[in-house]
Amino acid sequence: MHIEFHGAAGEVTGSCHLIEVGNHRILLDCGMIQGGREAEARNARPFAFDPGAIDAVVLSHAHIDHSGRIPFLVKSGFGGPIYTQKASRDLCRIMLRDSAFLNEKDAEWANRKRERKGMKPVEPLYTVADARAAMRQFRGIDYGVKKKILPGITLRLADAGHILGSAIVELWLEESGVQRKLVFSGDLGARDRPILRDPAYIKSADFVLMESTYGDRLHRSPEDTRNEVIEIVREAEKARGNILIPAFAVGRTQHILYEFAKHYRDWGLGRWQIFLDSPMAIEATEVYTLHNDLYDTESAELWRKNSHRALLPNLHLCRTSNQSMNLNRIRAGAIIIAGSGMCTGGRIMHHLKHNAWRSDCHIVITGYQADGTLGRKLVDGATQISLWGEKITVKAHVHTIGGLSAHADQAGLLDWYRNFERRPPLALVHGEPDSIDALAERICDKFSIRVIRPRPGKRIDLRHPDKSV
Repeated sequence: MHIEFHGAAGEVTGSCHLIEVGNHRILLDCGMIQGGREAEARNARPFAFDPGAIDAVVLSHAHIDHSGRIPFLVKSGFGGPIYTQKASRDLCRIMLRDSAFLNEKDAEWANRKRERKGMKPVEPLYTVADARAAMRQFRGIDYGVKKKILPGITLRLADAGHILGSAIVELWLEESGVQRKLVFSGDLGARDRPILRDPAYIKSADFVLMESTYGDRLHRSPEDTRNEVIEIVREAEKARGNILIPAFAVGRTQHILYEFAKHYRDWGLGRWQIFLDSPMAIEATEVYTLHNDLYDTESAELWRKNSHRALLPNLHLCRTSNQSMNLNRIRAGAIIIAGSGMCTGGRIMHHLKHNAWRSDCHIVITGYQADGTLGRKLVDGATQISLWGEKITVKAHVHTIGGLSAHADQAGLLDWYRNFERRPPLALVHGEPDSIDALAERICDKFSIRVIRPRPGKRIDLRHPDKSV
């Protein structure tokens, strides 16, 4: 009975953990590594285990850094079921198709260059057809349902409050008469945030695997965050410029639209034109409306009474490339929400090209930016960026609004762990080293336990996890 770490160990993206119970093997997540080109090139490397020997995958949620290598896993020989919450299944249908499309385009672009150099063509990591094939293996389950998925392995999902369908994974494991319960936090949401319910508390566990993305910091309060947004909107209006919001298509976009709708009058948004420039975000928002049974009480009531169009009469949905390109002619009064959330591709790149050099432009960063990404460079104060080989001077005002994050901060993570009885052994994943170290130190001080900080390839005996600390 073991767990072995193959991703998001000492880094944020690429979540992937292998559990062995008797003769059975399951994966917790199978995510894409995100960052610079060197980091992303790791996605095409063969898995460190035999995909054909995996019996099942349990997916915590749909974000690509947790789900993005599933089609590659299937392409490499995995033929078992993929268990996830029903809304996560529906979101993966959109997100994996989009990821596959981008893989195909990247390969096509690379092969044009390779052909001119007389080099052999490369294959995409996986294709749209591969993504469709992988979706046939998905099995959607509800929160709170206890399900035996293999001999000696029983699964239950609880609401993680991170994005729609995000789950805390509870696993009951049994081998040779020994029983252990493992709890994987997945990505935990912040409490008292709109749309989704708060993350569920879990009382019992023999071993806990917890994310640590923001383990070294505290988010601003919702009130301070709203005041910060109001100030940005006022500054941009006074300067007669545009506001660019790189946003993750799933979770962050819906949060932003909700806040805009709720504070439409307070923030003076009627004087702006708001553009959602992301076909995937538009589709994801439609999935959100289909699963309103997962909303918190306030959001469920608001969305039952109004559609997002009625709540935001000046919201324009840009589905086509021509609609997106038309935005580049707008000099002032536009709020453009576009992907990708880390500025690593997609339509936000074009909007940065046409706006980042303007001192009247405001760029609002609303989520985590991985090392090596363009978004991280903007956050770190880059005065020049490169887009398609062209150097662009950055004169725009760059704002980082941590209070809109879909992740719990240090206090939220401590609060979630505090609710476990008997302080079970804990491993921290899905965090950069500084975040992990800061959170581990706080946990050690508050709860008098030692914390495992796994590196890739580390193997822990779940019968005696305390001996691995």
